[in-house]
Amino acid sequence: MKHVAVIILNWNGKHWLESFLNLVVERSPGARVIVADNGSSDNSQSWVAANAPSVEWLGLGSNHGYAGGYNRALSEIKDVRYAVLMNSDIEPLEGWLAPLVDRMDASENLAAIQPKILDHKRPDHFEYAGAAGGYMDALAYPFAAGRVMSHIEKDHGQYDTVDGQICRKVFWASGACLMVRVSAYQQAGGLDEQLFAHMEEIDLCWRMQLHGYSIEAHGGSSVLHVGGGTLNALSPQKTFLNFRNSLLIVVKNLPTGSAMRILAARLFLDGLAGLVYLRQGKGSHCWAIVRAHRDFYRLFSSFSLRPNAKKGWPSNGRYKGSILWDVYVKKQTVIQPSALATSRH
Repeated sequence: MKHVAVIILNWNGKHWLESFLNLVVERSPGARVIVADNGSSDNSQSWVAANAPSVEWLGLGSNHGYAGGYNRALSEIKDVRYAVLMNSDIEPLEGWLAPLVDRMDASENLAAIQPKILDHKRPDHFEYAGAAGGYMDALAYPFAAGRVMSHIEKDHGQYDTVDGQICRKVFWASGACLMVRVSAYQQAGGLDEQLFAHMEEIDLCWRMQLHGYSIEAHGGSSVLHVGGGTLNALSPQKTFLNFRNSLLIVVKNLPTGSAMRILAARLFLDGLAGLVYLRQGKGSHCWAIVRAHRDFYRLFSSFSLRPNAKKGWPSNGRYKGSILWDVYVKKQTVIQPSALATSRH
């Protein structure tokens, strides 16, 4: 599997490397394991050299974020057909890698695939960042099989096979542990560095599909994710990036008419979310939404006016209706696998 690289983007994450790096090496037989470092100052490099000598070190000089870091890493790593973009707080389980490689080998049209992402603290539950594969509703709100809004399901094999298939087409695969076909990654233009972090993998998967590729989730491969290794859910900066980027990827990837209709609804709903944060005493998160909108307006033209960009909805992984309506009005916290597998617009 020398044509496969597992790339761990690191930024002052020596404690995560100490916990998981040697497990990644041990459980990824035959693959190259590479730490791509975003200018760490915590002696990560010396620790890797002393404790994981088989791991390749790629210094990137400074912090380029998730998108910029992986773009630079993939531009420098040669002779790799598939690359796994893996967070430093991931523990892969035994046998996780081969099923993903086999599936990519079997389908030249497959651009990206993710394993099941389970909670490191509660391994019998899915983890928020991707769970069993990502979907998109009619208002471009992302969610995942096994994780609808803040509701996390217990994993009892309900997404391992759907309609007899162990792999399912999805709208997006999680950047926490994302295997990409390097040629498709490059054809789609890589990760958008203006997004910096959060939702950039959704944007990438969207663009890959517009280039004719598919995205899948594999029910026969699993990893454990700690979550919040860089920005946890309580961080206003994470709120800022999520709200801003979710709007930017709409104007970037949809035709103007469709984007404007969605934005009208989204800006109103974002305002309601800000009021909810205020009622909860989370003023910093309300202010993060205000900042997100301000930055969205600043960046709007650079994202929407891209004459060579392919625009439109992919055919796979779209959920009919509104996930907000289903969760907050209909009180539906689990979306059945059959509905996810067959939802189309």
